[in-house]
Amino acid sequence: MSAVPGTGRPHRTVPWTRAPRDRLALSAGLAAPFLAALALVPFRTDLTHTNAALVLVVVVVAVAALGSRTAGVVAALSAAAWFDFFLTRPYETFGITASADVETAVLLLAVGVLVSQLAARAHRWEVVAVTDASHLARIHRTADLVKAANSADIAVDHVRAELTDLLGLRACRFEYGTLLGRPPRLEKDGSVTVARHTRNPDTDGWPEGEIELRTYGNGHYLGRFMLTPGPGAVPPVQARLVAVILADQTGAALDTSGPVT
Repeated sequence: MSAVPGTGRPHRTVPWTRAPRDRLALSAGLAAPFLAALALVPFRTDLTHTNAALVLVVVVVAVAALGSRTAGVVAALSAAAWFDFFLTRPYETFGITASADVETAVLLLAVGVLVSQLAARAHRWEVVAVTDASHLARIHRTADLVKAANSADIAVDHVRAELTDLLGLRACRFEYGTLLGRPPRLEKDGSVTVARHTRNPDTDGWPEGEIELRTYGNGHYLGRFMLTPGPGAVPPVQARLVAVILADQTGAALDTSGPVT
């Protein structure tokens, strides 16, 4: 953290979640479902609650498509709340008397959260796809190796080499099935979590020491790559997203072939 010139006070960087796009998405997540539900009020006696909920799901998808998973979840919560307030009896109260309406509101929330996750993931892949053909080549090369390899060791060694080159690492090792300590963690969105605080490597640089990149297979934690950053510049977010995808591919290999020996 650098000092503000002439003051001696530390200079605070703006967290990645406060980027203009994310602020816009969060604002839309709060306001768009409210405005959509309000627009449906004149038709609420004629419109079925299922159709009204579907309209709000479309709004949630639109917000999530901005690329912010958090905004999508906020939109889903907002949609469920305003569906209850404006479109179910008793009107303009946060209370539902009909069990069918309760089920619809719960489904609206669940579907909204789900599509926000899917939309954010799709956006992540879109960012990778439009950035660099070499990134796609790495992903395809690793996918082919994972399919052909008869041992998880081969996939792990391959991905370790790919990560070293992709991220400009000084060293990279793999730990199977251990979660000792609390090192900084490279997250799915390319940010880094340090002691429960989000750090943007683009503005803050890599944290000191090793950084873990966890590997999952079929939803289960299987191991982690321990990354030691090199002396060069921090790789761009697209490269970090590719690193996450490569780790996921390793998880698929581990889940299929069993533990690394």
